[in-house]
Amino acid sequence: MTRAALALALVFVLSVPAFAERSPNVVLILGDDQHWGDYGFMGHDVIQTPNIDRLSQESRTYTRGYVPVSLCRPSLASMLTGLQPHQHRITGNDPVNKTRERHEKVIALLDEVPTLPTMLAERGYLSHQSGKWWEGNYARGGFTHGMTHGDPERRGRHGDVGLKIGREGMGPVVDFIDHAQAEEKPFFLWYAPFLPHTPHNPPERLLRKYRSEGRPLAVARYYAMIEWFDETVGELLAHIDDQGLAEDTVVLFVCDNGWIQRHAQLPLPQAWSQPYGPRSKRSPYDGGLRTPMLVRWPGMVEPGVDDDTLVSTIDLAPTILDIAGLEPTEQMTGVNLLDEEAVNSREAIFGAIFEHDIPDPLGKAAAGLRHRWVIKGDYKLIYPRYADESRQDMEIELYNLHDDPNERHNLIDEQPDRAMDLMRLVDGWWDGK
Repeated sequence: MTRAALALALVFVLSVPAFAERSPNVVLILGDDQHWGDYGFMGHDVIQTPNIDRLSQESRTYTRGYVPVSLCRPSLASMLTGLQPHQHRITGNDPVNKTRERHEKVIALLDEVPTLPTMLAERGYLSHQSGKWWEGNYARGGFTHGMTHGDPERRGRHGDVGLKIGREGMGPVVDFIDHAQAEEKPFFLWYAPFLPHTPHNPPERLLRKYRSEGRPLAVARYYAMIEWFDETVGELLAHIDDQGLAEDTVVLFVCDNGWIQRHAQLPLPQAWSQPYGPRSKRSPYDGGLRTPMLVRWPGMVEPGVDDDTLVSTIDLAPTILDIAGLEPTEQMTGVNLLDEEAVNSREAIFGAIFEHDIPDPLGKAAAGLRHRWVIKGDYKLIYPRYADESRQDMEIELYNLHDDPNERHNLIDEQPDRAMDLMRLVDGWWDGK
């Protein structure tokens, strides 16, 4: 049976129970720089991801998931806060003129909004940060435990010691889970390994599997990194299952942004210097924005594949809070993924692309804006900042993602009325924030 047929055949039963005396554990698994199709369960015919494939089989799998922005720091900040980047205002990876004072000003933006660990603490949760983390010391985000020290004098830019997780074993994560169990506390785990992110230096045993005549070495390395990531996910899930925690633990899986591996045969614009290809990371295209999203909760979430429904990583925070018996904040615009009616009734999803470096004055999101985008049904509009001004270097783009998943045929001249309707949606969404 095809995935599409399976999606139609399955009846999804997602119920939101009244929380018990002890709220369920929550594990958030965050991939780093991986294309949305680069998984076995998404149909890739080379890359092997048996552990994530099994997680997908045990999960409600949304294949049309999106991040609001295709760059790691603002994307992760949105997952942590449930806010769009222009709401939490961490719109890029670094401030313009990278002084320590300016870095601190960006981190301080997080102090102005509630974070998941802070809110979950109200329900007695212990929380642990591992892997990618930009916002200083882990405690700055409200985590009770963690790995990242965040000291810029000790290379504390985007994870420091935390980036060892996965690449150098799973000890800190396993120890935290065991500690939370000993304390009889529910836990929230932020597992964001630096995988398959560069440097692409996989174990030789994995690289050998993907070396092939005609396949660029850079691509083989990237493929091997994905399987390495998959192995660490398998170790984490095995520990949860071996400890008898599966039914009491909600596992959510997503990637922070997309990636297309650069190699010698890939067509590139003149003077392109990035390690990734165009139309992936930092772009407004699906190669940078789309990601599968998985939700596993045995006995509470019926496994199955949904190839149609649009979901976003801004939905993670409302979902996690509801699971814990807490209310989302008024600023959160996402929906609870366990509320099928709310998910299905949403009209569209939105996002924006900003400059890599956050311009001065810090905190004014529009200063670094490059594109806004919206997806409604099968149609996606990419709306450049300068579309209604004198600059002509960027154009409005309209795509039918069902017929044209690689976004190559711009329909703007063929369907101007549809484009205008979507532009109004974007303007209303942005103006209302």
